[in-house]
Amino acid sequence: MTALKNIADKVRSKNAGPFWLTLDVFCGTVEAFARISSGLDTGLVADMFKADPATLKRFDMPELNVVKFSMPRPAVQGTHADRDMHGASFAVLLGEIEIR
Repeated sequence: MTALKNIADKVRSKNAGPFWLTLDVFCGTVEAFARISSGLDTGLVADMFKADPATLKRFDMPELNVVKFSMPRPAVQGTHADRDMHGASFAVLLGEIEIR
């Protein structure tokens, strides 16, 4: 088992408007994409971010060697409950997921 951050070229997160976040995993190579795509459990990602699995969207893009997730923000951007205005810290957690 290896942490996702040690396989992927880059893991990032950002806002997709005030209500949604995106998490991007840039795999870098076909081999890394195959390993990450098959080993990254969408349910585990939903659990990690306490997201409703029905609203978590996953996009595997083999032509770009990228896996992308979109999900509703836990708090609307800029409200008093928002602890990450740019949504950038979510990538750190995703990078810690162990991949076989």
